[in-house]
Amino acid sequence: MSRSGTFREAPRRLLDAATAMMPDGAVMPREQAQALIEKVVKMSKADEISVNVTSGYQADLRFAANQVSTSGGVVNGQLGIQSTFGKKHAAAVTNDLSDASLRHAVEQSEALAKLSPDDPETMPGLPSQTYVPVNGYFDSTANLSAEDRARAALTALEPARKAGDLKAAGFIVVNAGSNAIGNSKGLFAYNRSTNANYTLTVRTDDGTGSGWSGAEHPDWKQLDFSGLSAHAIEKARLSRNPVAIEPGRYTVILEPQAVGDLVQLMGFALAARNADEGRSAFSKQGGGNKIGEKIVDSRVTIFSDPQDPQILAQPYDGQGLPLSRQVWVENGVLKQLFYSRFWAQKQGKQPTGFPSSIKLEGGTTSVDDMIKSTPRGILVTRLWYLRPVDPRTILFTGLTRDGTFLIENGKISKSIKNFRFNESPLFLLSNLEALGPAVRIGGTEQGGPVVMPTIKAKDFNFTSLSDAV
Repeated sequence: MSRSGTFREAPRRLLDAATAMMPDGAVMPREQAQALIEKVVKMSKADEISVNVTSGYQADLRFAANQVSTSGGVVNGQLGIQSTFGKKHAAAVTNDLSDASLRHAVEQSEALAKLSPDDPETMPGLPSQTYVPVNGYFDSTANLSAEDRARAALTALEPARKAGDLKAAGFIVVNAGSNAIGNSKGLFAYNRSTNANYTLTVRTDDGTGSGWSGAEHPDWKQLDFSGLSAHAIEKARLSRNPVAIEPGRYTVILEPQAVGDLVQLMGFALAARNADEGRSAFSKQGGGNKIGEKIVDSRVTIFSDPQDPQILAQPYDGQGLPLSRQVWVENGVLKQLFYSRFWAQKQGKQPTGFPSSIKLEGGTTSVDDMIKSTPRGILVTRLWYLRPVDPRTILFTGLTRDGTFLIENGKISKSIKNFRFNESPLFLLSNLEALGPAVRIGGTEQGGPVVMPTIKAKDFNFTSLSDAV
């Protein structure tokens, strides 16, 4: 779309390249998925067989340099088969659902399984299970048109064009799909879901300023496109001509995206096996784990819950194990660790499944109030390129990005150059000073539903400067 193009012209151009709305039948209904799995199971000659069926439609719109660059939609479908003989197993995948293709995939998985080495941690398939109800499918998301996506993009494109010295680049991705799992033991699980994700970067023409915002939710109506776009534009303007300040330990105000980038990594470290084997931040010296011990500030509660209205995630894992509300940290105390089926059986525990979603309960302090209460500190928009340093403390290194600001005497005083940091979510949450309301963030390197608050904390460890914008 050219700078001079009108909005009415934009949808017509986009519709030439993308389906206006999701095609009928793109999301496989429950009955069809169950019948398909039953058909495949009957073809099996293995000791056990499990089948995973995914289907859906993804539509997207990408823009850069203040104009739409691509718009499209694709229907996806895949069937995966795992065959097991004793402790041997292997998988095959197909996107051709004809009887001949399904039979070939079954035979291929069986042939590969017979050639595979024994897996000493193989677990038998689950029998029929009961799952908590989750309504994560919204017609407001599934029935979007290309015009709807274009209107959302214009909340960033129009003001960036009008400014004259800003360039906006963003991505809107909308998914509607289903997943079904079944096996020869009588298991069947089905989940239908939608998701809408918006991320936006706005740069200044002189290359010195950058602002970012992002959000996602199963319900398109929950995304405030105008507010998100205005936030990124304001950050870009404020971040022009950053100055260097000395690295060191500072009081920080981390916006929800920055909190999620770091704190989600704590969820991955909550494996009971790692703790029991002495390889974790949650291992106790001399053996055992730290369940029941205070590990962070008493205001911290972290949990996973597929039914939480800000999450609405699939209520089972890749093996069909039910997922329900699991509280990992409550009032600063480590309440539990997650157990795979194998490790739970070995340790005489109940399996929990992996924390595929994570939420840190928020507070009531606004960003403005956090800034006003800070004599000297740093406001961080988001983090990126996080990499592990020490698993025993969950220490990570990474960089700030897209808007980093110095706070002096309760006000933002200037834009500053980005930092490299070395920090652990455990240190961050132990040095907590204030919490804001929790929001669903726009995604992380690790993926999955993540809900985080703004955090104010002391002694965040910035180790060196970065010239990257």
